[in-house]
Amino acid sequence: MTVSNFPTGGSPKEGLSNEPRRPGAIKRFGQSFAMFRNGKSLVGLIIVAIFMLTAVFAPWIAPYGPLEKDFDSLKQPPSAEHWLGTTHLGEDVFSQIVYGTRGVLVVGLIAGILATLVAVIVGVAAGYVRGWRSESLSALTNVFLVIPGLPLIIIVASQYDNPSIVLISAVIAITGWAWGARVLRAQTMSLRNRDFVQAARANGEKLYRIIAVEMLPNLTAIIASSFVGTVTAAVLGLTTLAFIGVIPITNLNWGTILFWAQQNGAFPDFWWWYFPAGLCIAIFGMALSLINFGIDEYVNPRLRSAGERARAMRKKGMSLTSGVTAVRDGSDSEPDGEAVTPTRKP
Repeated sequence: MTVSNFPTGGSPKEGLSNEPRRPGAIKRFGQSFAMFRNGKSLVGLIIVAIFMLTAVFAPWIAPYGPLEKDFDSLKQPPSAEHWLGTTHLGEDVFSQIVYGTRGVLVVGLIAGILATLVAVIVGVAAGYVRGWRSESLSALTNVFLVIPGLPLIIIVASQYDNPSIVLISAVIAITGWAWGARVLRAQTMSLRNRDFVQAARANGEKLYRIIAVEMLPNLTAIIASSFVGTVTAAVLGLTTLAFIGVIPITNLNWGTILFWAQQNGAFPDFWWWYFPAGLCIAIFGMALSLINFGIDEYVNPRLRSAGERARAMRKKGMSLTSGVTAVRDGSDSEPDGEAVTPTRKP
């Protein structure tokens, strides 16, 4: 008698297949980006993506060079030839806005990456190790927390005739990593006593593997939030330094546009010279804040549950701003004797 080695109801191909299940792998990969699935994060990511595409394709988007002059159109308001008007030298404001996006994004990304790396190394190490090593790293973090960032950047930048973008980004990163490290240290101290970390330590796993494999995946949302916050601070710091004239005005960005507008008396009459740059700073900062709000909603269970309830009520047509009516119910099924009746939109 021949005994089949294949499972009942399955074909030979199905019984011998050793291929990994694709949906499971895709699902696990998608869970890493679950923090960006809510509406706030998606809107912020779309806005940031638009700015990034603008910076990458600036030569094709801008109708003129950023320093190209048209002496027949000095301080002209927006028109068909110059969409956002011109400066006192006839330079196209729209082209300067487009090219200035590059400087803002480069400084923001470099400062964000450097500050996040330092925050992860110092914060996770300070939270995992114990004794004097943890206290030393915590003391170092506290020192950098109280260092005034803007005055230090001004002092460092004033020592160079033409400080590079990388130098400015590095100084911003040095003064901006401590907040993220502080939060990561607290969260790591909570994780180091979890069962899965204790099991990995009992199995003799090396320190770097425990941190990289067991802890960092659980810190992804906090690391992303720290990165976004550092980028926001870097962009605001860059535009502030450019506006007050500390960094070279040849490094075109939104702050230098405001600097030249202020130096040449554009406020308040020539609104097209300064208003678009200020609006771009506000929109970009709002986009980063929306991403951060979405991450906070994902990290905080209370905010996440509140957001889920709000979305469920919107789908049912219920109003979130109108009041609710408390109805007294005398039945024994309600312990507190009260029931809440939600109101629907008219």
